[in-house]
Amino acid sequence: MKIETIAREGYEHIARCEDPESGLRALISIHDTTLGPALGGMRMWPYASWDDALFDVLRLSKGMTYKSAVADTGLGGGKSVILGNPKTDKSAKLFEAMGSFVDSMGGRYITAEDVGTSVEDMVILKRKTKWVTGLPHEMGSSGDPSPWTALGVFRGMKACLEEVFGSGDFKGKTVAIQGCGHVGMYLARHLHEAGAKLFLADISEDRAKSLADETGGQVMDPSEILFAECDIMAPCALGAVLNDDTLPKLRTPIIAGAANNVLLREEHGLKLKEAGILYAPDYVINAGGIINVSIEVEPSGYDEARARAKVENIYIALKRVFEIAKEQGISTNEASNRLAEERLRAASAKA
Repeated sequence: MKIETIAREGYEHIARCEDPESGLRALISIHDTTLGPALGGMRMWPYASWDDALFDVLRLSKGMTYKSAVADTGLGGGKSVILGNPKTDKSAKLFEAMGSFVDSMGGRYITAEDVGTSVEDMVILKRKTKWVTGLPHEMGSSGDPSPWTALGVFRGMKACLEEVFGSGDFKGKTVAIQGCGHVGMYLARHLHEAGAKLFLADISEDRAKSLADETGGQVMDPSEILFAECDIMAPCALGAVLNDDTLPKLRTPIIAGAANNVLLREEHGLKLKEAGILYAPDYVINAGGIINVSIEVEPSGYDEARARAKVENIYIALKRVFEIAKEQGISTNEASNRLAEERLRAASAKA
């Protein structure tokens, strides 16, 4: 196994790993540990190049720092990515090697599942490192974080509805969900139970159809759902979907979803504000999963009731972000950034 360091200004540690025996090619980015060890999920994706993977892991790890700061998890921000197809390239050897890579960070980085990885993958990882969360309940852990992410997004959407429509009632409201994976599925169930009408799209048409049958939703083409006329647009797949090409075509007053790094660039948050669209900053509204697994690393151990209470507070966090944005006349993403940076500065001053 070959591990080498990559230098980037503003990041505490970035490492690249290649292991010919297992086929592992991976990156770990530790952005900031001011508030505590860097906690962030492990993504497996068929990146076209190392540069693409590096671009993703840098954005994701920084987002985790801000997410943990606003969510008050007492942890820092990090992320890992594996270059490979999660449908065809997984093996026990690969995840054991990845476990050794995570372990080489000496506890500065704690991982969990993310896009392309599962609880089962984390169990294999555990053979080589203790720095892993989101393991099955029978192992004394919290299990799949996806339901918690979905719950947090659902609660955050309520705050958005109140901000835009003056009421948090979902009855009769239309929500378009882009991505029907684990989080999208649980989110759709919450929304269906609350009386919302659903538009659903996924790269797996069968997955979207199955969820539509369950919730009474309408399946849309993945290339069109972002531009659906709806009350809430919920990106729940990959990031960078809000950019110069897509912004002028949006037909919704609210963007609130589970995907990370929804904005291609920070300036796109300002463009949403100028267009009169309320944006729930992704790392605030989708923090439920990381909040849940963060409870695992507390000295008292995992407590589901405490996890639920903290996830429910995403509603309050978003209310505060919207308040700052209005008070200072700035975009919501800038407001959330300022809130996170304020907490990081306060922690640094105490150190």
